Amino acid sequence: MKKKRYVRALLIVLLLFPLVDFAWGGGTEDGRVAVPILLYHRFGPVVADSMTIKTSVLASQLEYLHTHGYTVIPLRQLIASLAGKAPRLPDRSVVITADDGHESVFTDLFPLIRRYHMPITLFIYPSAISNASYALTWSQLQEMKDSGFVDIQSHTYWHPNFKKEKKRLSAQEYENFVHRQLFKSREVLQQKLGGTVDMLAWPFGIYDDELINDARQAGYIVAFSMARHPVTRSDSMMALPRYLMINPVQGIVFEKLLAESSLSREKRENHP
Repeated sequence: MKKKRYVRALLIVLLLFPLVDFAWGGGTEDGRVAVPILLYHRFGPVVADSMTIKTSVLASQLEYLHTHGYTVIPLRQLIASLAGKAPRLPDRSVVITADDGHESVFTDLFPLIRRYHMPITLFIYPSAISNASYALTWSQLQEMKDSGFVDIQSHTYWHPNFKKEKKRLSAQEYENFVHRQLFKSREVLQQKLGGTVDMLAWPFGIYDDELINDARQAGYIVAFSMARHPVTRSDSMMALPRYLMINPVQGIVFEKLLAESSLSREKRENHP
């Protein structure tokens, strides 16, 4: 049984991290921006589902970043660099994000990022906050925000599957639905927590040109998908890639992921 689980996990890793495309991909105009954004969801003592990472695995990953010369930068610093409004980023820059607003972000992730002084960005769908049993509370979000390590941004209002909703609803109903998902999330997050909410993570990584236009009209200046490569200047600001982290991405797999990222960047800088 253990062997079967190991083989299944290995297959998942190979699918998510194809060996022929391990280097963080994509060229850039100046060769200086190639930053992986790591995307987490939830944590726990055991792997409860495909999106759960063991807290011990998370701790080892952050420890590795801390002790091997990686710099976890705020997401906004990366965005400013892409817009040409910030100095060159540190070598071996990495960004950490977490989607949804699971309570384990507060109980498991937050203590670790405070220990290592690592900034993170949370993408939250506010309908669940202080409502769903699995979700964070508003007071927990406020505490994290007040720490100075946590930025809180939008993941729509209740995390819909836009493809399914578009098939289910009439054209006018769908337009109204999208408007509510995009506008109400910003409105509630800003009202409850203050600050500026102008970044969006697409639920399930689903987006199209129409949704991008709607997001811009709703006041979002940048949005994020789940494509498996680092952010470069060639990427659309409304669909920046993030690397989905799952539990098998640990140990040597995690180390190789980061090493290949650094090597890819160094090659670009040495061969403009």
